[in-house]
Amino acid sequence: MLEKKAARPTEIDILSKVQSTLKRPATVKAARGLSHFGEHSIGWFAAGLVGAAVDRKRRKDWLVAAGGVVAAHAASIAVKRVVRRPRPDDPSVEVLVGTPSRLSFPSSHATSTTAAAVLYSGLTGRNLVPALVPPMLASRLVLGVHYPTDVLAGAALGGAVGGLLRRKIRKKG
Repeated sequence: MLEKKAARPTEIDILSKVQSTLKRPATVKAARGLSHFGEHSIGWFAAGLVGAAVDRKRRKDWLVAAGGVVAAHAASIAVKRVVRRPRPDDPSVEVLVGTPSRLSFPSSHATSTTAAAVLYSGLTGRNLVPALVPPMLASRLVLGVHYPTDVLAGAALGGAVGGLLRRKIRKKG
């Protein structure tokens, strides 16, 4: 007799589980704050401008890094327009924040956050990736606006853009 294999969870199943596990008033409030900070990469760009103002010796590097964050965001928008994957739309997923578009893949918030973490880590001498990236990725799932693969692809894209630019900054700096 053949055993019946359990069905693999779909991305909607995973997203629904993340929401049911993590969706609490304080978590949603924090996730919305991250969402607004990361919208169009504005918060990360501003952080780079603050770095440029404070670290006068490396001002040009900070400005290049801040520009790299915006470039990573732009790359994610370009991929979104090619892929055209719609955002999650399922009764088991509650959308808890507005979005500027209906396109989901990749997550631009994940892209710009990861690029910022990689680039600013190189300038601060501290590994910012573990502190910045997981909360942003989780926030996009808690808010119900991205599939898990959206945030993972966004983080990969942001890491690639940030890593390439970080090497160029290091060579010049």
